[in-house]
Amino acid sequence: MTYTAETIEVLEGLDAVRRRPAMYIGDTDSAGLHHLIIEIVDNSVDEALAGECTRVSVVVGVDGYISVADNGRGIPVGKHPKMNRPALEVVMTTLHAGGKFGGKAYHVSGGLHGVGVSVVNALSDHLIAEVRTNGRMYVQEYSKGIPEFDVKRKGKAIGTGTTIRFKPDPEIFPMDNIRVEFDPLAERLRQMAFLVPKLELTIDDRRDGKRQTFYFEGGVKSFVQNIARQRRPIIPRPIFIEDTVEGTSIAVAMQYTSSLTEAIHAFANTVHNADGGTHLSGFRAGLTRTLNDFARRNGFLKDNDSNLTGDDVREGLVAVISVLLEEPQFEAQTKVRLNNPEVAGQVQSVVNKELSEYLHENPSEARRIVEKCLVASHARLAAQRARDLVVRKGALDGMALSGKLADCQERDPDKAELFIVEGDSAGGNAKQGRDRRNQAILPLRGKILNVEKARLDKMLANEAIRDLTTAVGTGLNESFDLSKLRYGRVIIMTDADVDGSHIRSLLLTFFFRNMQELVNRGHLYIALPPLYRISNGRNTQYAYTDAERDKHLAKINGRVHLQRYKGLGEMNAEQLWETTMDPETRTLLQVIPEDELAVDKLVTTLLGNDVAARRNYIMTRARTVRNLDV
Repeated sequence: MTYTAETIEVLEGLDAVRRRPAMYIGDTDSAGLHHLIIEIVDNSVDEALAGECTRVSVVVGVDGYISVADNGRGIPVGKHPKMNRPALEVVMTTLHAGGKFGGKAYHVSGGLHGVGVSVVNALSDHLIAEVRTNGRMYVQEYSKGIPEFDVKRKGKAIGTGTTIRFKPDPEIFPMDNIRVEFDPLAERLRQMAFLVPKLELTIDDRRDGKRQTFYFEGGVKSFVQNIARQRRPIIPRPIFIEDTVEGTSIAVAMQYTSSLTEAIHAFANTVHNADGGTHLSGFRAGLTRTLNDFARRNGFLKDNDSNLTGDDVREGLVAVISVLLEEPQFEAQTKVRLNNPEVAGQVQSVVNKELSEYLHENPSEARRIVEKCLVASHARLAAQRARDLVVRKGALDGMALSGKLADCQERDPDKAELFIVEGDSAGGNAKQGRDRRNQAILPLRGKILNVEKARLDKMLANEAIRDLTTAVGTGLNESFDLSKLRYGRVIIMTDADVDGSHIRSLLLTFFFRNMQELVNRGHLYIALPPLYRISNGRNTQYAYTDAERDKHLAKINGRVHLQRYKGLGEMNAEQLWETTMDPETRTLLQVIPEDELAVDKLVTTLLGNDVAARRNYIMTRARTVRNLDV
């Protein structure tokens, strides 16, 4: 293989996007497909932030097309002075071209990189851009990002705005197993409606008739009330903090609840930053400092008492932090983290000032808040001894590892796997069938503790959770350290029945609440064991669904033996290996939350203390549920 000047390939225009789409949209699964839609919606929301748009609508058509329309100013259609082409065409076909640079068209914006709509165009089989401006309609169509004709006028138009209608390219998004999902998109639009008061957002799914419209005037206060409702607030109204520091607009709403888990969500220019960033760091620092100062000045903490920790002051807290700034610096095009260093100090100073005033002006609410933090502190101290039992000294140190863990030989986490298996029987088969070089097995007996209803001290008193935490190696919550992860893939392997689904749900809740970075970074997986074993003489096949079973049976002539697996323990070691554990033949589902807020809400509803909310959720979906035991 040669490496010369001739081997250097230069990708021009939108070719780079089509060659490496994951660099721009995260992945080419349903989450990436949704990202295309949100990129266009973000542009419309930027118009709303500029005071130029009041309505945004998303339509998912039966023909595979998706459209996003707004009543903003419309993308300019005049000739670009430098490119000598219509501005619409430049925006649609050129990376890093848009009105978000320099602050002339937008004071603040979420789509600041100027790549969003051009990336959508590049990854679309067909796209139609319609602009209504100056009483006229202008249109241009594109095929895989390439204009089919020049921008042309298409008659008169009422009002102003932009409509982007596109069909995702099946070469990029195989539509046989990837589709637009209504619920996560609706939840994202709901978030935007909270963050931009008086903006109406609508999603209309023409495939099945689902339609929702979102409009809120209360901003982040309404947002927090919506999240906190099922967590039983301990103060009657959210605490609202608002100020502008050096051009950065800061809005924070927070409400303490009786829940044992926190739900804190950070946004920059309406973009949800799943991994937080400097605005979240500033909020946490300001919150911890302010509550400690108040507790000491008012005698809740004595001279010999240690300070409240971040975990103490955030237990049960629901909060939304929203900042608007001119030049946001995001981590990657997917904008999962805000990196502006100055924002941390700005948010911290505002929280210190405004929260201190609230605590002094509302003594009864302040007492309830501090008392809850103190209870959390006492529970933390009680858990310290249990925590020490599960913190490993180093990646190669086997001390404190559970005797139930059948470890592997591999010490490189990137090459090692941990299977969390339901029951001793399945665990025994998994230990016999595994590849001992890089596959570790941890059998758990029965259902683990529901951590949604348990504090850390109770969690770490639970043997199964101690074994699991020790095996993974990262620690929990504030002491979590991903660099200490012992296995690059943590795989949940449970029976394909209702009990197995329940155990899987409890394990997913544990990881989401206590090792969230492990989940967000893509280290958590679900194994898919088969439901059926179909034998015809010496030929054996496995089916993972009823439809697959029927397909296999239809092709077989003669006598057939059909076995329905009730659990992993019914397979022998060889069958478990070849169907569920062998990297060459197995199927793994990677667990990555597409919408952290939606996941948080679902976990709270299904595993929290609000029985009425859980019953209502189940009853409203009982008629449409599918594959309950898969």
